[in-house]
Amino acid sequence: MSKLFTLSKICFFLVILILTDLAVSPVLGQSKITVNWEQVIRKSKTIPTLQVVYNPMLNRNSPIHDGTFKALKELGADYVRFVPWFPYPHAAVAELKPPTEDSTFWDFSHIDPVMEDLMKATEGHTVIINFSTIPDWILKTHKLVDYPEDPDQVFWGYNQGTELRDTTLKELTDYYTRLFSWYTKGGFTDELGRYHHSGFHYEIPYWEVLNEPDLEHQISPELYTKIYDAVVTALKKLSPKTKFVGLALAFENDPRWFEYFLNPANHKPNIPLDGISYHFYATPSPQDRPMEGWQYSFFDKADNFLTKVKYIENIRNRLSPHTFTDLDELGVILGDQSGKNIQDPAYWNLAGAMYAYLYVKLAHIGIDVVGESQLVGYPTQFPSVSMMNWTNGKPNSRYWVLRLLKENFGKDDYLVSTDSETGAVTAQGFLTTKGKRLLLINKRDTEITVRLPDGMKGKTVEYVDANTGDNPIGEYNLPNGDITLKPFAVAVVHLSN
Repeated sequence: MSKLFTLSKICFFLVILILTDLAVSPVLGQSKITVNWEQVIRKSKTIPTLQVVYNPMLNRNSPIHDGTFKALKELGADYVRFVPWFPYPHAAVAELKPPTEDSTFWDFSHIDPVMEDLMKATEGHTVIINFSTIPDWILKTHKLVDYPEDPDQVFWGYNQGTELRDTTLKELTDYYTRLFSWYTKGGFTDELGRYHHSGFHYEIPYWEVLNEPDLEHQISPELYTKIYDAVVTALKKLSPKTKFVGLALAFENDPRWFEYFLNPANHKPNIPLDGISYHFYATPSPQDRPMEGWQYSFFDKADNFLTKVKYIENIRNRLSPHTFTDLDELGVILGDQSGKNIQDPAYWNLAGAMYAYLYVKLAHIGIDVVGESQLVGYPTQFPSVSMMNWTNGKPNSRYWVLRLLKENFGKDDYLVSTDSETGAVTAQGFLTTKGKRLLLINKRDTEITVRLPDGMKGKTVEYVDANTGDNPIGEYNLPNGDITLKPFAVAVVHLSN
């Protein structure tokens, strides 16, 4: 009995000692990050970037105009996608009325200033231009669409019709030829033989043909492919160096689009299949409670999307291996367009963390371009996807996450073997042209401390979290071999320069 009692006391004191050690030592029991810098997984070709969608907040009289274009210029991104979009017909369509026997109705006044500001802000970098909206009079409709006279009034009813009235596609290609000439050739001759002078001679390195045809006009893969071939043939004559991006699908669920479009046999001879694009937005599940549920459902849906990306890449590699992939709309869309459901500022960090997570996983798959959506949103205009704070004109955390990635990683980096013991933190080591970098992403709405590989003490950490908010990327030096990540933090540890 006494021996059992003594043994019990010893076990009791051992438990006390262990619990005490756990309480005083923040290291014991922590998850570890391990990196094998000698084991290269693959060479990265993935470029982080963003899309810019037209809305009145980009106009020169907007209170956030200057801050927005300053942020875009300072980002210095390549493959910036610009989309004048149908909810603002005056800026999206250059010829809103069909020509008559004695008049044409070409008007670029509502889009030229934004186009000029965008090209100036991206000077020295590549852009992908997408005037995606087909004039309604080119499609079969019961009557011409009655759009608002106010160019700044949002109008969701413009995109009507599912069939082109001219099945030869000449009417459509003539429209895009003149529009393209306005920005690249200094002007164009209209339907009545009159010349319209613009003075623009932009070099447009990439042109994307239509936007979300599977959604906006419910176009079939077969008709879209014919439209692509016709538009590319016409524009290639004007600008032989321009490359073209096809599809721009809203949904990635239908393999028919990729099987048909990527098969060269379905195109006219000598039509280039330079690139394809498609989109992904995480959305809340019906049962989600904000933040509490979102932290799981957004990443779950991202994983589901990644599975589809791998499948699509298999199709691309089989049919058209030289075609690049641009995922040019990635983000989160919350159902409420008022923005009132964004109560917690940490939402922007969550959305930014999800983009960073997608960037890492897509780099592993070998995707070429990963575009965050979008530079400016605001109440009534997809506020949940904005990268700018529409109340003060400052970039929010989503922008700063993109900038953190863009300034540290890019094409020609090497991804090395990296492991995180906790699924709550995604880690990835990179051998970059600037030295070794370790990317860390906290996917949870809680503070997490992890133990880093040896030799981290004193290393520089750049980070974006709830504390940085609308302010620039934070920076500090590690006091020891651990790192504490705030909820939804994205951090980069610099191991060497």
